[in-house]
Amino acid sequence: SAFPPQSSRAPGGRCGAMTGEFTIRTRKFKQNPLLGRRQFVLDVIHPGMANVSKKDLATKLASMYKVHDSQCIQLFGFKTAFGGGRSTGFGLIYENLDKMKKFEPKYRLKRAGLGAEKAGAGRRSKKDTKNRRKKVRGKEKTKAAGGKK
Repeated sequence: SAFPPQSSRAPGGRCGAMTGEFTIRTRKFKQNPLLGRRQFVLDVIHPGMANVSKKDLATKLASMYKVHDSQCIQLFGFKTAFGGGRSTGFGLIYENLDKMKKFEPKYRLKRAGLGAEKAGAGRRSKKDTKNRRKKVRGKEKTKAAGGKK
C-alpha cells in the first residue's frame, strides 16, 4: 500500500496509551466571592481515551486546589475536540455545600446527587382528580378529590 506501516498504534487500531492518563489545565480562573466559588475553563488532554469521567476530574482538581470535599466541585459542559484526545468544559469550586445548594441550578444539584425529590401528586393524577371533581356537585367534591378512586 501507499501508506507507511504505523508502528505507533497497537493492534486493533487503538492507540497505545489506554492506561487512563490525562492532564488538566485551567484557563480564565476567577474568584467569585459573591457566589462563594472559584470558576474556570477546564482543558483536559486525554490521548487514547474516549473521555475522562467527571468524578476522576473532580478528584484530580481537589488535589490540585486543595479542596476539602470533592462534592463542592461542579463540572459541566464538556465538548470533545474533533479528532478526540482533547476536551474542554467548565468548572466551579464552591467554598462549601451550603453555598453550592444556594446558587447552583436544581438540575445540576440533582445530577450531583444533592437535589431533593419533588413531593406531591404527578401530572396525570392531578388531572384525574380534577376530572372526577367535575362530575360531582356540592359537598361530594371534597370526597371526590380525596377518598374516591
